[in-house]
Amino acid sequence: MGKQPPRSAFVTGGNRGIGLAIARALAESGRRVSVTYRQGRPPLGFMAVRCDVKDGSELERALQQVTAEQGPPEIIVSNAGITHSTVVTATGQQSWNAVMNTNLTPAFRLARASVSGMLAAGWGRMIFISSVVGLTGSAGQVAYTTSKSAMTGLARTLAWELGPHGITANVVAPGVIGTRMAEGIRPKRRDQFLTMTPLRRYGTPEDVAEAVRFLASEEASYITGAVLPVSGGLGMGL
Repeated sequence: MGKQPPRSAFVTGGNRGIGLAIARALAESGRRVSVTYRQGRPPLGFMAVRCDVKDGSELERALQQVTAEQGPPEIIVSNAGITHSTVVTATGQQSWNAVMNTNLTPAFRLARASVSGMLAAGWGRMIFISSVVGLTGSAGQVAYTTSKSAMTGLARTLAWELGPHGITANVVAPGVIGTRMAEGIRPKRRDQFLTMTPLRRYGTPEDVAEAVRFLASEEASYITGAVLPVSGGLGMGL
């Protein structure tokens, strides 16, 4: 029996920050990695597909391109996302929809579109990048925290439905990570998060990527429905 080809991995929002670190970590583990990007230049070293994940047809076309090039994804990482910082009374329907249509709905669409390939392989890893504030809540981020919290329900339902077929579904919940998105948090609020973080430092994209690398591995075959905080202890116990 011949050696199995490297598994195909697909990362949304893989052109910078956490997504790019995840793509690199998976590639270092011997995966064939493809990423989506919405604007700017595609990252080097991966199959890159321009895609606005809010558009379901674009996401479907991206998956078709990836499948044609490197086979059906057996590892998916739903990472693309945006934040929007306003209290509930100032959050309009348009802002709410923009966050949900970027953070949550594409995660569902990606999982649904990837199931058939994983079922055929009898193996799969679904990983959703959430946030520790999806566990704790955060004043002034009602849309963002709701979208991230909902990923837990999505992953755990998928874990029940797909577990008998060798497919796992897990959530990684970063704390404050040193990326461009974190720069959008008010400095005073960032300082508050830091005082609530036992390790007293912000995380790096590589910290998150290492957690994803493990959950995507053969060794994580008995872990599903889990929420793994990568937060320096922020929100521990929730």
